[in-house]
Amino acid sequence: MNANGQTSWRVTGVHAGTCNCIWSCPCQFNALPDKGYCEAILAWQINDGHFGETSLDGVRFGFAVHWPGAIHEGNGTRQCVVDEGATGEQRKIMEELLAGKHGGAYFEVFSVVCPNDRDPISAPIELEVDREARRARFSLGGVGESSIQPIVNPEIGPDEHRVRIDLPNGFEYKQAEIANSVSWTVASGDPLAFSHENTYAQLYEFDWSNA
Repeated sequence: MNANGQTSWRVTGVHAGTCNCIWSCPCQFNALPDKGYCEAILAWQINDGHFGETSLDGVRFGFAVHWPGAIHEGNGTRQCVVDEGATGEQRKIMEELLAGKHGGAYFEVFSVVCPNDRDPISAPIELEVDREARRARFSLGGVGESSIQPIVNPEIGPDEHRVRIDLPNGFEYKQAEIANSVSWTVASGDPLAFSHENTYAQLYEFDWSNA
């Protein structure tokens, strides 16, 4: 148990995410989204994790989400997915974590700004991440998918830009590699139905807990 009487947990691993913002993504700096609204699809893989005595090693999860305005204004609609390879116990734990029921800043914040949570689903999640190369590919069952490559000069090319965001006090990550979401789609019923090209992508390692 932690100091708040909750079951202690910690998860570390890798992430790839895509949103509809320009490459810098103003949301990363507490600014308003450049298009006035936010749409995203995100995936994580736990490489080392536990919830109490239950191992979460290897579990993948993610969600597609739409906010009609800025993220902090809330009213988001979200479809969470837990990989079908998770055991029944692991799936229950992940669904409760995503709902913010066991603490942890990231899970709590996003559960609050996504009051229109749909029932979580179990589906195959594919996730390939090479953070150093700024390349990734992922899919959340039939919910959506994304392809990520390095940023290149759209006029000159093909030199690859390397851009990072450092947030020493960030609750989501401390450092993220920024890349280009070449093409991505979400097809899970309005408002979770959209497609974009050449938008923001982020790749990071995470270390979250409720300590």
